[in-house]
Amino acid sequence: MNGAALVAIIATIGNLLQGWDNATIAGAVVYIKKELDLGSTIEGLVVAMSLIGATLITTCSGPLSDSVGRRPMLILSSVFYFASGLIMLWSPNVYVLLLARLIDGFGVGLAVTLTPIYISETAPSEIRGLLNTLPQFTGSGGMFFAYCMVFGLSLMASTSWRLMLGVLSIPSLVYFALTVLYLPESPRWLVSKGKMVEAKRVLQRLRGREDVSGEMALLVEGLTVGGETSIEEYMIGLDNDGTEDQDPMARKDEIKLYGPEGGLSWIAKPVTGQSALGLISRHGSMVNSSIPLMDPLVTLFGSVHEKQPESGSMRSMLFPNFGSMFSAAGPPVKDDQWDEESLQNDGDGYGTDGGDLSDDNLHSPLISRQTTSVVAPHGGSSLMQGNAGETSGGGMGIGGGWQLAWKWSEREGEDGKKEGGFKRIYLHREGSGPGGSRRGSIVSILGSCGGNVSIEGEYVQASALVSQPALYSKELMSQCPVGPAMVHPSETVSKTPMLSALGDPGVSRALLVGVAIQMLQQFSGINGVMYYTPQILEQAGVSVLLSSLGLGSNSASFLISAFTTLLMLPCIAIAMRFMDISGRRTLLLTTIPVLIASLVILVLSNIVNLGSIIHAVISTVCVVVYFCCFVMAYGPIPNILCSEIFPTRVRGVCIAICALVFWICDIIVTYTLPVMLSSIGLAGVFSIYAIVCTVSWVFVFLKVPETKGMPLEVITEFFAVGARQTVAAKNE
Repeated sequence: MNGAALVAIIATIGNLLQGWDNATIAGAVVYIKKELDLGSTIEGLVVAMSLIGATLITTCSGPLSDSVGRRPMLILSSVFYFASGLIMLWSPNVYVLLLARLIDGFGVGLAVTLTPIYISETAPSEIRGLLNTLPQFTGSGGMFFAYCMVFGLSLMASTSWRLMLGVLSIPSLVYFALTVLYLPESPRWLVSKGKMVEAKRVLQRLRGREDVSGEMALLVEGLTVGGETSIEEYMIGLDNDGTEDQDPMARKDEIKLYGPEGGLSWIAKPVTGQSALGLISRHGSMVNSSIPLMDPLVTLFGSVHEKQPESGSMRSMLFPNFGSMFSAAGPPVKDDQWDEESLQNDGDGYGTDGGDLSDDNLHSPLISRQTTSVVAPHGGSSLMQGNAGETSGGGMGIGGGWQLAWKWSEREGEDGKKEGGFKRIYLHREGSGPGGSRRGSIVSILGSCGGNVSIEGEYVQASALVSQPALYSKELMSQCPVGPAMVHPSETVSKTPMLSALGDPGVSRALLVGVAIQMLQQFSGINGVMYYTPQILEQAGVSVLLSSLGLGSNSASFLISAFTTLLMLPCIAIAMRFMDISGRRTLLLTTIPVLIASLVILVLSNIVNLGSIIHAVISTVCVVVYFCCFVMAYGPIPNILCSEIFPTRVRGVCIAICALVFWICDIIVTYTLPVMLSSIGLAGVFSIYAIVCTVSWVFVFLKVPETKGMPLEVITEFFAVGARQTVAAKNE
């Protein structure tokens, strides 16, 4: 995991620079408006110009990142930061300053929009939330250091706002050097372009192991958008070659599951009916939620997390008892060249040993050599290998307790010949108990609809998302081979019109959630409060608290702002610890009420006359609590969610749409706050923010699902399933 953590830290330097910029402009604007004699309108424009630049660049950042990659856009962000810092250091008048702030906004927009995408596409599922909280941590760290600098400069006889803003160019050079030298391209983006060899090398570096075959196959399967997905349940046991001579009728309902990793094959029996613990039973009634207006997606996602532990190792929790089942069979066969294999339809078998190491011929990362030789309906293949709890080897599934597999189905065609095809399966083990793992006994699972499954020996009960695969789609199977390999799925997917992909029910539902939570986050007032913290604290009378130290009101507000951002850091560290344990949804539902309470107390303290000192103390405490709780959840989670819920094919475009809404709302809040402070005062402003936070809590409770620990591709499948289930229920 060290590789993924390192690149995440490097990528988040752009967010550190954003935090630095936010703090420096909050301090510098106090001196800018005095030297350049700015009115409130131009003052707001100087602050908001960065946001306008971020908005403009965001409109094209998504398509550009999908076209040229995530890494080049992050490098470009560092260039914008550096250029804007130099121009702000020189700024002879307000017009040049506005230009510099616009260029600065270009850097901010690229960093804020693309960093969550990059981290989500490179991080393991088990620590994706932790790593994606790093931008909030580094951003707050940048604010702290910048406020310390601003405080120091404010003590000088002649304070230079140009120096405050121009220092930005120094850390931006470090950002540029690190992104150029150490930042690899996103493996998901590489796979989407058919660059399989490079993607494999990047994954091996990020995961710190040679065998990344399962995750490589997962990334290819994530290229599809839409398609019918069903939820099924299986009882899965070891495929014992010694049972081939058994009565065929005894195994007529069995199906074989195949995976991308070398090892053993597995036999699965469908659970007919609804099991007591299965995902199907919860899925079947999810549209009939007992809570009015509750989105079925929330129920569906929640059904996955009900049986997962809330604490413990960050390692894969996939089928922890499978290791003992493998131990008697010897070590699995390992094939490092799995994605250099090719596939062609040559009768009974589907595997060949050809393949070129260049991307020109490496069009399809398929099941490995020892597996493809027996991919047809008969023969042994692998589903998993090794102990799922071991982080150093293969066989770890695809993260979060999920495993990718395929099943072969066969039927007799009109001409009497047998026709077959693959189905992609995302497997998730059900909880312990009647559906858990047992050894050496005959166990019967009775479904609520009368279904019955009996399997002798050790088995597990698993829910499965079953859909059309990308690797073995009909479009690819019907095409003539190109050299020794077939056309890569990315070439087929790229022909799908973007508007058609965006119109998919699952994508549309995810886009609604992403846009709404970004809008509500901004209208909760965080960036307006952050940009104008010194002035808000000054209006609250905070200078009274530090008058005995001989500090002026500006220096006092800068010092308290620095102290506030310092307190944010341990709060964000706590959030990082719990982001992948308690989850995103739980953190939001826990911290938003604290935001509401702090805002309400702040409003009351400004309405009731409590005396200058008490008023200043209450105002300062409320602002500090507001900031600290905000950065624990409502600050990072909207960006984390938006980076998780969209398919690879449209991720850049969809996040650009969400980011565009983010920046537009940010501009509105930032530009109107000075006017609102002068017209309705602090009490009126924070009353509005309290109302928006209340609406936010209701929205999160009803509409935002829990995505912790789930692979990105599985999350998008769940959105597709939930959206179609809801549409079907409405049409009944």
